[in-house]
Amino acid sequence: MRILFVCSQNKWRSPTAERLFDGNPHYEARSAGTEPGARVRVTAGHLGWAEIIFVMERRHADRLREKFAGEFIGKTLVVLRIPDKYPFGDSQLIALLRQKLVAHLPLL
Repeated sequence: MRILFVCSQNKWRSPTAERLFDGNPHYEARSAGTEPGARVRVTAGHLGWAEIIFVMERRHADRLREKFAGEFIGKTLVVLRIPDKYPFGDSQLIALLRQKLVAHLPLL
């Protein structure tokens, strides 16, 4: 299953989420950001590739829907509600991601 994680700058939250799936044979994960200065900025190609899209905040979902409305047909979009207060790889962020993702990705 192909999963995409989206945050603002693609520096802390979404890359941490992507890293959780390194070596997992059941999921292929990528990450991107919504802002112009993002490390990797989300494109229509990212959305087309993904089967499930996880965003960290409601505003990320809103921005994606505004810019890429047609790319969501047949896609699952999940808002995780994880605030931008954790640095990359933070143990609390990892625990929170695992807690929120297990309901959607049981083979985590």
